[in-house]
Amino acid sequence: MPGFLLYLEGYGDRIRFDYGDMSERTHTSTESRAAGRDFVRAIVAGDVRAGTHGGRVVTRFPPEPNGYLHIGHAKSICLNFGIAAEFGGRCHLRFDDTNPETEDARYVESILEDVRWLGFDPGEHVYHAADDFETFYELAVRLIKKGKAYVDSQSDEEIRENRGTIAEPGRPGPYRDRSVEENLDLFRRMRAGEFPDGAHVLRAKIDLASPNMLMRDPVLYRIRHASHYRTGDAWCIYPLYDFAHPLEDAIEGVTHSICTLEFENNRELYDWVVRETEVASLPGASRPRQYEFARLNLDYTVMSKRKLAALVREDRVSGWDDPRMPTIAGLRRRGVTPEAIRSFCELIGVAKSDSRVDIGKLEYAVREDLNHRAPRVMCVLRPLRVVLTNWPEDEVEWLDAPYWPRDVGKEGTRKVPFSRVLYIERDDFMEDPPRGFFRLAPGREVRLRYGYVIRCDEVVKDENGEVVELRCSVDPATKGGAAPEGRRIKGTLHWVSAAHALRAEVRLYDRLFRVPDPDAAAAADDAGEDFRAFLNPESLVVIDDARIEPSVRDAPPGTRYQFERTGYFISDPVDSRPDGLVFNRTVTLRDGWAKVAGTAAPSAGRPVRGGTAGRRRTIRASAEAAGRAANATTTERETIDSGADGATPASTPAARAPEERAPATRTRPPELAARFTRYTAELGLAEEAADVLTRDAATAEFFEAALRAGAAPRTVANWVVNELPRELEGRDVAQLPFDGGALGELVALIDAGAISGSAGRLVLAEMAEHGGDPAEIVERRGLRQVSDAATLAPIVDDVVAAHPDKVTGYLNGRTGLLGFFVGQVMGRTRGRANPERVKALLEERLTAASGR
Repeated sequence: MPGFLLYLEGYGDRIRFDYGDMSERTHTSTESRAAGRDFVRAIVAGDVRAGTHGGRVVTRFPPEPNGYLHIGHAKSICLNFGIAAEFGGRCHLRFDDTNPETEDARYVESILEDVRWLGFDPGEHVYHAADDFETFYELAVRLIKKGKAYVDSQSDEEIRENRGTIAEPGRPGPYRDRSVEENLDLFRRMRAGEFPDGAHVLRAKIDLASPNMLMRDPVLYRIRHASHYRTGDAWCIYPLYDFAHPLEDAIEGVTHSICTLEFENNRELYDWVVRETEVASLPGASRPRQYEFARLNLDYTVMSKRKLAALVREDRVSGWDDPRMPTIAGLRRRGVTPEAIRSFCELIGVAKSDSRVDIGKLEYAVREDLNHRAPRVMCVLRPLRVVLTNWPEDEVEWLDAPYWPRDVGKEGTRKVPFSRVLYIERDDFMEDPPRGFFRLAPGREVRLRYGYVIRCDEVVKDENGEVVELRCSVDPATKGGAAPEGRRIKGTLHWVSAAHALRAEVRLYDRLFRVPDPDAAAAADDAGEDFRAFLNPESLVVIDDARIEPSVRDAPPGTRYQFERTGYFISDPVDSRPDGLVFNRTVTLRDGWAKVAGTAAPSAGRPVRGGTAGRRRTIRASAEAAGRAANATTTERETIDSGADGATPASTPAARAPEERAPATRTRPPELAARFTRYTAELGLAEEAADVLTRDAATAEFFEAALRAGAAPRTVANWVVNELPRELEGRDVAQLPFDGGALGELVALIDAGAISGSAGRLVLAEMAEHGGDPAEIVERRGLRQVSDAATLAPIVDDVVAAHPDKVTGYLNGRTGLLGFFVGQVMGRTRGRANPERVKALLEERLTAASGR
């Protein structure tokens, strides 16, 4: 069976998965699942069943090499390569390089790199339209001989005028009835270079009265005395896209030409070109069909290569790979993974009508991916000095801190130094805090992550009244964050040792535009501003004096981390070096405090001069930053789980307002008070979770309905409290297109091991947008976990056999390598294997390999 290579960049080495090796049974099952996912796949599945094109499936991704690919192209790449893989076919990468004035070889290289980085490799099926220029010319001559094309010597303006309007038919120009012989002579002389640019064009002779304006004698060839990056000066006439594109599809044997909706009106011309040139009669050619789907329109950005090129040309960004750009190169440099982009494309699906996609869906996919990929470290962006007055001056304690504090089964720790002088975030301290602020304040205690409980005893200010130092005392009995009996410690802060921390430049990237739809905003602007007027002046804030723990010292450029309570970051692949660390923010975390405060957290400093996004702004910690959130405009921060006493964070994403009273003593209506008691006493829920679930009757009833579906109470509570708020988007639970019972059914599938938690979040996102039965969504999207040992065992055996050096390392005591092997199996099953079952099978195989 024909196939292509899919590379999945996952937990370890890149792996090779050849769809061509799939069995017929697997292919049939995959075809069935694929057909239910979207209308394009349903069309392809129907053609395969009917034997259309002899059962072959050949798709293509045809970029023009005149710029870098963006995330809209990623949707098309995933669709075309994905369909080919799912139906046992192949996908071509074809460069539609018919415009010598805008195309360049460097764009070809960037496109190849981007497609392969996304996980797809067309292998030998890389094509260039320019390589078929001679064939295109011969087919144009065929049209002339058939009386279906003629050389027109009108100017561009005259051609437009004579084409007519929607209400009026076009008028024949003076050259429409030239003889075949004259047209052939002129066309050959056009090729020979006898005429200047614009002197003549070759037009199809179709119907000047057609209601489809594209069919009113469209231009097929034009004269351009320009050197082509691939063919040099061999040609001075070049085919237009609408002529070359269908011919190239047919010549390559493409069966399904999948394009975006703006080409819907072009389909009639596409079919005309294929039919009238008789291109399908050439050896190996096909008669392809065109199908259209909705392009990706993503909020807070633009998807026009022309506009993106303008931003680069005008230095409003630092280049095509600027991390604020929606280009694949920019997303890669920002730290987004190919898995996250593929997951995002899966999440948004394939539709028939245009719409805008909330950028939050992309950010969600990125967070979901990095949550399981990025080890945790501590970095203080805007340092505030803290002196522990009762800690010995020369004593340094090296604390064990896990890289994965929440992920059971993921191993790995690092040593973090604890000393007399520390740094905390400046905005984690307030002299006069409002209600609901559980960080450090005079006389208050907080827990230092992995360290001790400290109390603020004294505030030191400079001559300007700016807080420059906090003098605190440490409780030595609270190592590991344990709170002594009788004391409830609500806040947990990250920190670094002043003497050991590394300086770093941290680039806080935000959305490129300050309005969701820049083009619409420009169209509605009375002053006639264009899209550039809506660039976000806060899209890049540079902090040049951040402090990060020393464990990252030897990490190579391109290493990803979660900075605890701050966001996901990557060490810049271009600029970062051991003696000058640079980190780019990939995406923020959630800030419970910013949400309950009801305002966006501003960044310190002033807007960029001129309002452009290109110039960056460098800031240092100052008094102005006190009390402000550490991130830029749209930053959200994650509340860290408290330490050894097991207390739950004081605020959750679902909380509507901060209250200082304990949940158990809060006044509630009798019915909700009774439910609070039952949730804590009978169901064993934490008070904070029960508090959220009984804030109002609608939430409580939603939770009760979920319980009746049979899922475990604690799991249901976790999803209602922590996962559901991400999908509410300002709605009440009563406004969701599904009820609590549907959520309970979803959670029951997770509890039963039928799907993973990550898959559950994808299902929840779809339910929040469209409703639907969770089990049906799971089956339609192929999310059910594979737990069958007979299916998983051969994959496990293959992974173990492919990595003998790592097997040796595991047997020699490097037990953390078990996570590597699990990741390899998960990658080969595209994340659908049951990880616990995989882990058990791997332990069994590795134990057998040891001879024990």
